[in-house]
Amino acid sequence: MKAAPKHKPPSLETIDALVRIVGAEHAIRDETAMAPYLVEWRDRYRGKAALVLKPGETGEVSSILKIANETRTAIVPQGGNTGLVGGQIPFESGHEVVVSLERLNRVRGIDLASNTMIVEAGLPLAQAQQVAAGAGRLFPLSLASEGSAQIGGVLATNAGGMAVLAYGSARELALGLEVVFAGGLVWNGLKSLRKDNSGYDLKDLIIGSEGTLGIITAAVLRLFPKIAERVTCMAGLNTLDTAPEFFARALQDAGPALTAFEIMPRIGMEFVLRHGTSVRDPFPFPHQWYALFELTSPREGGELARLAESLLGESIEAGEIADAVVASSLAQGAELWRLRELMSEVQKEEGGSIKHDVAVPVARVPELVARANRLVELMIPGARPVPFGHLGDGNIHYNVSQPPGMERAVFLANWEALNAAVHEIVLDLGGSISAEHGIGRLKRDLLPHAKQKLEIELMRKIKAAFDPNFILNPGKLL
Repeated sequence: MKAAPKHKPPSLETIDALVRIVGAEHAIRDETAMAPYLVEWRDRYRGKAALVLKPGETGEVSSILKIANETRTAIVPQGGNTGLVGGQIPFESGHEVVVSLERLNRVRGIDLASNTMIVEAGLPLAQAQQVAAGAGRLFPLSLASEGSAQIGGVLATNAGGMAVLAYGSARELALGLEVVFAGGLVWNGLKSLRKDNSGYDLKDLIIGSEGTLGIITAAVLRLFPKIAERVTCMAGLNTLDTAPEFFARALQDAGPALTAFEIMPRIGMEFVLRHGTSVRDPFPFPHQWYALFELTSPREGGELARLAESLLGESIEAGEIADAVVASSLAQGAELWRLRELMSEVQKEEGGSIKHDVAVPVARVPELVARANRLVELMIPGARPVPFGHLGDGNIHYNVSQPPGMERAVFLANWEALNAAVHEIVLDLGGSISAEHGIGRLKRDLLPHAKQKLEIELMRKIKAAFDPNFILNPGKLL
């Protein structure tokens, strides 16, 4: 297997040629002006770059990659820079060129008959949702960072979010792609077919590849009927052990109407109430755990509200939950969701936070949390686990906040050791070390331990086939 080369800084001649492609007004050379493109929002990774380019059309991306491939210039594709594993940030050498897709932000078309729309990679996720809503449809992918996250980055990382339970992750929401490969070749795979068994599925290979195989420039997105009725509920649980049974009952009773099912611990709720704005505790008494779920339907009629009341009554009687509230309006439903959406943000106010994005079978979530909590107390006495996330698909963000009184730097020095120990538990439970955030830089060296040797070998061969000069996001994922 050909080893990945060590890239040299691009020559002034190469930089000038790249700048001419996009125009000087869309190229950034000044270090201060480049700064927003070189650091991720958690400030864990800070890189350097020789240049930041902002192409405005697919042809410009093609020209950039053609020159980069010929000159062996490393390229880092970047969307909204909301990634959490450092995949969109260049390394510290300063030899790489960042290609921001932010100017490729057009909606190319909407086909209501096939329930699809074609959008460019730089379109923010929230705008894609708004465009769909304006056409009387729903694009269901929803993330806390949806105001900044862009469609290309969402697809490159196969993002999940709140509604995976009903609609699937990003991979299930895209029918076709337009991709520019390392030599500048453009693949027009913008098909809106639901069925296509004509060979290898390149689309599914590109989605989730984190910019290491090609740069996504446009996509065909699936649309769904607009929601006409929505019921949001929160339940208080005495123990996490009953959460899988409660979820199973909700799924059995509601079927496809159950579009989200989240869990949060009391400590996370306390963080939100302490640091969040315009929030309140929906219950008169605290509970050890909370389950937030939502029922939706394209039809009106009040059926979901009756279903929710029946479901909650049965669950209380069965001892799965202790108490529950049903939002009486869309505004109250948004208030409940705000408690969940602030869960990541407010942890910053409690000091350092060591994070995990893992998945295990739903039934084993309580075991994961119990074992990991014991481990944390042994490794870092006084540290505060804040596990929360998407119980409906087994994806738990097992975050750990620093002990009160401990210095942030001292606590964060435990990041790699704690990650490794928690991931051992996850793998023992048949889980994954990355559920929706990707691998990037953060988990690259952990991947060989989490996957079979054959899998890693095949991934490396795929990378070499698509990008023989290793110019696309080198050092990320693999």
